[in-house]
Amino acid sequence: MTIFDTFFLNFFQHYKTRKNKKAIKIATFYVSFLQCSLLLLLGVFFAGFFIQMHVDTMSSSKAWTLFVLVVVFIFFKNWMQYSGKKRNLLSAKMLKKKKRSYNIWILWLIPFGILCLTYILFQAI
Repeated sequence: MTIFDTFFLNFFQHYKTRKNKKAIKIATFYVSFLQCSLLLLLGVFFAGFFIQMHVDTMSSSKAWTLFVLVVVFIFFKNWMQYSGKKRNLLSAKMLKKKKRSYNIWILWLIPFGILCLTYILFQAI
């Protein structure tokens, strides 16, 4: 079970009691948003690294196109993964293990913190 699975289950359990019908969508959106923000951070880091090394691998427009395609893939993958049988298996595994819960506000701040780091790196380029 990955950290993204744990975050998904924490979001799902938190919003299941409040917004029963939208809990899966909110949790899936959160995990996808977190993964996309991490991908953007890595992309900006490597773009800055390649600029410093004077390596011309890809133009900026092609990199943004690739990023958008990967984001669509991530959303589709998470939609397929967390709306089916795997969610039931993860819930069963979570019941067997000691439940580790995270503060929901801290979890919401993680992607925005990553986006702030991305902006700082982007300004440094």
